[in-house]
Amino acid sequence: MAAAGEERRQGSPQRGAEALGGRRCSSPEETTLEVSWVQGFSNKNFGFINNQTVCYSCGNYILFLDIKTKKTTALQCRTGQVGAFAVNPNYGVLAFSDRKLNPVIYIYSFPELNKLTELKGHIQLDYTLLAFSFLGPYLASYSSFPDFVLSVWNWQENILLCSESQPGVAATSISFNPMNWQQLCFVTESSVTIWHIERNHDEHCLIQNPVKLPDVQGSLNHHKDLFFPYPCVEDPYHGPVMPVSAIAGLVGDEAETFVPRSDIKPSLRPTAHCWTATSDIYLGCQEGYILAIDTMKCSASIIQRKPLSEQVRKVSDMLDYIRREVQKKKGGKPKALQRTVVFTMAFCNEGLYTAGIEGILYMYRIRDLQYEMEICADISEPISTLIFSPDYTILLIITDQGTIYSYEPAHSGEAVKLLNAFSSYLLAADFLTPGDKYCVSVTISGEVKVWLLENGTCLSVLNLDIEATAMACCPSSNSVAVGTKGGQIYFIDITKVEAPRVVHRIFLSRFPVLSLHYDQSGQFLIIRAVEGYIFILDARPSKLFQVLGYVVLAGEVVSLSVVSDFKNNVVEVMVLLNVAEIQQTRLEIFCLSSTLMEGIDKYANDQGMLNASAIKKEQYVLEYPLSSAVKLKDNTVYSYCTCASFICKYNLSKQSILEDPPVFLSEKVIPTNQFGSGFICLSPNSRWLASAAKDGVLFIYDTSTMELLVQNYCHSYEGGGIRSVVFSPDGKFILVSGESDGALVCLKWKKGKEMEVKEADLHWQSLLTILNKSILDENAVLRCMAGWQTESESTSESISEEKSEKSPLEPSSAALTEDGNLGNLHSDSTSEMTWLCQKTEKVIKEESERFANQKKEIQMGIKKLHETIQKMMHENEQVPDIEKLGQQEFNLDVEEQEKAQAEAEREVARIREKIEMEILANCYLQDVIKHECWDSMCVKGRAVKCFHMACEVKNYPLKKRNEEELRTLEKVLHLRKIEAANLKVQKKVLETKSEAVFFEEEENTGEVMAGDTASCCLDGSLSSQYGADTSILYHQLDLHSREQKVNQIVLLKDIIYKVKTAFNKEFDIVAQQKEQEIARIKERNIRIREILRQLDLQVEVWEPSLTCDEKPDQVFTVQDSEIKAEKYLTPQEREKAEMLTRLEMERHLASLDSERQRALNDMMGGVLEVTQEDILKIDIPPPYFISKPEDEWNDQEKKIFRKYEEKVKELNEEKEKYRRALKNEWEELEASIQETTQNFDKNVCKLFEKKVNLEKVIYQEELKIVNLIYSLMLDEELDSRKAGLCHFLVKKQKEKVKMARTVETTRKKIDFYTGQYDNAVAEDKNLEYGFRKNFADVPANLLDELLELYKCRPRTVTTEISLDTATCSRSSSMSAEDYKDELTRLMKAMDELDNPEHMPNGLDPSIWESFCLARRNKFKSEQLVKWMALILAEIEVFLQRRIDDNEKMSSKIEKIFQELTWLQEEKIKFQLNLTFQFLLKQGQVEFESTEIPDYADAIFIKKSVIEELNCNIMDQVEKKIASMVECKEFSKGIFQLEWEHKKMRMQIEDLNQKARDIATLPITKDRQLFLTMLDYDSHIAHRIAVMEQTLCVMDKLHKKNMKKHQKRIKELEKCISLKEQANYELSLELKEMLVSVSERRHIYHAADMQHISERNAKRRYQEILKQKHLRGLIEEQEKHLGILQAEAERLRSKTFPIL
Repeated sequence: MAAAGEERRQGSPQRGAEALGGRRCSSPEETTLEVSWVQGFSNKNFGFINNQTVCYSCGNYILFLDIKTKKTTALQCRTGQVGAFAVNPNYGVLAFSDRKLNPVIYIYSFPELNKLTELKGHIQLDYTLLAFSFLGPYLASYSSFPDFVLSVWNWQENILLCSESQPGVAATSISFNPMNWQQLCFVTESSVTIWHIERNHDEHCLIQNPVKLPDVQGSLNHHKDLFFPYPCVEDPYHGPVMPVSAIAGLVGDEAETFVPRSDIKPSLRPTAHCWTATSDIYLGCQEGYILAIDTMKCSASIIQRKPLSEQVRKVSDMLDYIRREVQKKKGGKPKALQRTVVFTMAFCNEGLYTAGIEGILYMYRIRDLQYEMEICADISEPISTLIFSPDYTILLIITDQGTIYSYEPAHSGEAVKLLNAFSSYLLAADFLTPGDKYCVSVTISGEVKVWLLENGTCLSVLNLDIEATAMACCPSSNSVAVGTKGGQIYFIDITKVEAPRVVHRIFLSRFPVLSLHYDQSGQFLIIRAVEGYIFILDARPSKLFQVLGYVVLAGEVVSLSVVSDFKNNVVEVMVLLNVAEIQQTRLEIFCLSSTLMEGIDKYANDQGMLNASAIKKEQYVLEYPLSSAVKLKDNTVYSYCTCASFICKYNLSKQSILEDPPVFLSEKVIPTNQFGSGFICLSPNSRWLASAAKDGVLFIYDTSTMELLVQNYCHSYEGGGIRSVVFSPDGKFILVSGESDGALVCLKWKKGKEMEVKEADLHWQSLLTILNKSILDENAVLRCMAGWQTESESTSESISEEKSEKSPLEPSSAALTEDGNLGNLHSDSTSEMTWLCQKTEKVIKEESERFANQKKEIQMGIKKLHETIQKMMHENEQVPDIEKLGQQEFNLDVEEQEKAQAEAEREVARIREKIEMEILANCYLQDVIKHECWDSMCVKGRAVKCFHMACEVKNYPLKKRNEEELRTLEKVLHLRKIEAANLKVQKKVLETKSEAVFFEEEENTGEVMAGDTASCCLDGSLSSQYGADTSILYHQLDLHSREQKVNQIVLLKDIIYKVKTAFNKEFDIVAQQKEQEIARIKERNIRIREILRQLDLQVEVWEPSLTCDEKPDQVFTVQDSEIKAEKYLTPQEREKAEMLTRLEMERHLASLDSERQRALNDMMGGVLEVTQEDILKIDIPPPYFISKPEDEWNDQEKKIFRKYEEKVKELNEEKEKYRRALKNEWEELEASIQETTQNFDKNVCKLFEKKVNLEKVIYQEELKIVNLIYSLMLDEELDSRKAGLCHFLVKKQKEKVKMARTVETTRKKIDFYTGQYDNAVAEDKNLEYGFRKNFADVPANLLDELLELYKCRPRTVTTEISLDTATCSRSSSMSAEDYKDELTRLMKAMDELDNPEHMPNGLDPSIWESFCLARRNKFKSEQLVKWMALILAEIEVFLQRRIDDNEKMSSKIEKIFQELTWLQEEKIKFQLNLTFQFLLKQGQVEFESTEIPDYADAIFIKKSVIEELNCNIMDQVEKKIASMVECKEFSKGIFQLEWEHKKMRMQIEDLNQKARDIATLPITKDRQLFLTMLDYDSHIAHRIAVMEQTLCVMDKLHKKNMKKHQKRIKELEKCISLKEQANYELSLELKEMLVSVSERRHIYHAADMQHISERNAKRRYQEILKQKHLRGLIEEQEKHLGILQAEAERLRSKTFPIL
């Protein structure tokens, strides 16, 4: 749709309805609308067109404001919204672009407003900037995405002079140098560029000169050339030093512009700029600095403030203090002192004027990069633009709020306000009653303005300082209602258009107001709010705008319209509601009668909602989703569809209204050819229907025929389209406001039908007749109303007419401030109660008063109940615990308790879920870390520690090598084998006749190489001593190519891996040994603890264990002892634990009740046999008489006592002997433990020493790898640098070729113009020489006088055209048109010299005429010579500049070639000078001298090599001559063989290619048939027919099978249903059986049949045992009987052998 709109807008405006509406007007004479006036403001584009006229863009228009008369005129852009905009006061022209596809730049003259030309380029979307030159017909333009093209035009000749593309660069401003049009300042958000427009007679080109801006600290050191940072340097160890781009590996344009993040320092950000009289630039920055830019050097300097004197500094401090205090009083926070951010600036001879967001106009007097600042004016609004008039007498100040001030620097007075435009987007506009003189508008920020309808003059401004959402003018009084986002309605008195005032405010609800609507009689004010609320107010000021009630509709209200029926005194309100479920719209209509205002209590409930009987609501459902609708008096409804661009017509009188309304179908659909969301509006006389949408085109239809009357392109799609349309009551004017372009357009009829105009006028007159009395009365009341204050009375109260007449009302106390703002307008809306809340509170208050007694009774009952419960709780505390009730038992509000518990449970569940998610995240993180650092390791990292020493050895954690690494290793090993075999073959090929000598040399060489291999010194590591095979490695002096270095790295990594693996094997053996030792120690400690127990000693036994470092798997297992918190058990786990505890207790009690164990403990101490270990526990009981005195013992007792003593002594000896044996055994065990652990510690120390040596070996190999990787990286850096330089070289070479072509073309042009110049000079001389010949017949005295007159020239000539080649560096010659204009002017100046007054006396007039003609010819020739000289000088200067650029380019290219050569040399040197790693023994070297020699160029050579070389030199010299002769002859044969070999190789390749072609050619069956069969087409047709028949048969068979399967499916479904029925019956039987089973089980338990069943079981068990015993007897008897039978048979056979 956007593309279609653009194409439609590109059409000419004269195409009218055919281009936009698709239909024409019915009358032959078209009815058209013209723009009466336009108001609005846009602070983006602004400029002086002459000394007293200012112009600026607004939407589709450019407005011209006369600053003296304050009159405004408009120029409409016929193709859409105005884009970029610029003015040229010197030529009196303006330029602007439109915003469409392939935009055009239009040039108009002023004040004629005639289009001079159109500049059409190749821009796709939009122009962002335009700028005129002050010295010529030149215009600069810059486009936006995707072109970003800077272009320079000659607008007079409509020629594009030159252009330059800058992809991705968004500009903020451009401007020409006022003193030199060939300089152009180009400013972006972060850079400044000076473009020089160089001219080569009729050719132009743009030369870019970027300006280096300082950083935030004001330093220029951050601008470094990182692509050529320093000359070619080389580090003696690390090699050549590369730039950052080469180190980063960048190639191409990125390498030239790459800057590391650490080196990026933000530059100052430009905000505004202006040119000076010396062709310099002042630049304002966002950081508060002001820069001075030298355009010739393209350098920037910061302007510093001149030090203040002591007195001035004190005054400045005092002013700052006063300003901070003023800010505090205003309620704002005092800002800290900081640099003023310059947003705009203007320069004149007095100084530099700047302004910014502070709203203060400063003037800087700058001298020698120091300035003095003074304040000129304080606007107190953010200033966006400063601009001087062409004569520099007036400085215009434009603010962000849309206010324009004028300031005269010569008078140094205050700034005078010229224009107060819209401060924000325009919201709505309406006509003030009676509608033929004034109109009112309101912005979103709450700014209300009154306009004169005749010419659009702003009469007054009232700033409500609110966020407005709707506005409407009352037809019955000069009052205006403004709705706000906070749900408030402001009523404004405009009986005096010069002084509007707020007289009342109603706070309806918290819902935002969407729209306001008055009926035509001005009785009701209908307010549409969100959530389906519609409020009805009395619109009359005499009733104080009383709220009558409200209606709530079910649904989202899309649109609302009002229709007044004066005959029935009824107002119909039609509402469109969106039906979300389906793509339809519900239309509801309700009526408001005048009886509502007489007694509203009858028609509304206590909360203010209107009853359904009072409004008579009707409901319809329309078939389309609609956005707007209007209703005529004949029940015809026109509506605008949202899903498509058309207007639907409905007739509501043809169908009856039901409770469930049917869907109404449209009678007629009228396409509008508009796009975007739209709406429709009806004129007051219901004859015209206006349609508006997002495309900005206004359509007006005739409601009777729906013919298109007129259309007007007053707004654009880019500006958001049309927001509102309002017809004047007399139908002469139409107010159209834009959505976001800030334009208010007033349209009036240019031509119209007389009948329609008369009808509209009659309708207006009749309406005025009805409303005149009401208007007069209500305006009288409105004038007497006091200004609204925050302490105003309730909105529900009304003022009687008598009281308003008798009591004199006080004047308005809501005074306007100086800038039109209303002081003390609104209070805090949060503390104020809305009308809805007041109604609700009133209802609640009445109900409280009505039920006050019941409320008291309930409160008393609750109090008594509370006391009773407290008493019960106190009694509950006194009873025993077993009788106590729970606290929750006393809770009467169980529901609230359950609610609180549910809330707590939800909170617990939420927190639990949160914790579980955190645990899950931590678990995931744990799994990731474990997978990366543990599971992926084939050898886990662990340690082995000594038992008695602080020594620890760790193994090497190793990851498993993946398949790619193994393949690479295998590939490298295979390659090394091939290279070794290749080396052997090369040695065999190079064998000579002296085979023995070479054999000896080879042996010697082999020995030397073997010695080298065996020598760890040359290998650079000790890996060969630790089992690594270093024979597969390359020699360190053979690593020249990249592939060799990469292979060497792979081999070295494999060696390191093998060394680590070998060590890990030894480590595993030691670790296993420690585990075994710990197991042995644990076994011995068991015996030691037993000994200590027997000896009854409390000694701590040393028992080692494996730590977490030695057994890292323990870390993943969490022991119960590590958890300090109590373990949470689920109910199932808790039941299981209790059951286990109960079983353990029963088992323990059962063991205590064992009679055998108790008897054994009592009689024998719990054991059946006394062992030796129990000897220490044996005690001999003393005799029973031991308690008697010794003298009372008898002999027998003494004898018994002596035996007792002997037994005790023997027992003690046995105990002591056994105790010593135990101690000896203890010492032996401890000694063995100590010995084994110390031996293990020695093994660990040995392993540690080996680990240290292995670490040294690994570091040696890793050092090799690091050196090789560094060499590879340096090689890559060299390649990247070379590629970057080559890319840069190609670019420079292309530029050089282009320059060379330009130089060659310029030289040809110089030759051409030199010839023309010589011809002109020769012709000029011929004219001078031929003067005397032409006037030879003139007397000598007259001839001399004529010769003096011949040399006379006008006085202005020498000052107009002069040739000064010394100062022609940036100047330019005149064009051919300028030369013709200048020559014409000079010829007019020659008319004075040709006057006959200057003719000498006595000269014939005919001769004087010939003389004048000859002098004119001579003058023309002189001017032609001068002009040709200027052209030639300009071309020579251009040529010299291009030659200088060419030389600079050549020097750059030469520098690049030098660096490329240096890179190549460095790369070769780096490949040859390898890093060699040695292993040197530690020792001491003594030198005789104190100076250490320089070994930078030294190399290591073995002594044996030198000796062998000396021995073989002589032999080799003799052999060389013979070999050379032999090689010479042999080489010929080699060349021939090589040629034959190449020939055969080529033949082989040709044959292989043919074979591949034959092999790849697919010969399918179809191709064979095609090649062999004669009638291939008939064969194919036959096959197709056969296949079709086959398909038919298969189709029939398929259908038959399908029928069978469907039949089978039906049968199975029947079976399934039968089975389901059977299953259902079985389930019912099963339920009954389960019931019977459960009943029997209950009966069984109730009868207590357990004892009977146990007795039966015992009896049955006895019977089973008896049967078993009997079966055993039977089996024994059967065996015995079998034995007897066998014995009887044996005896029988023995007795009777014959039988």
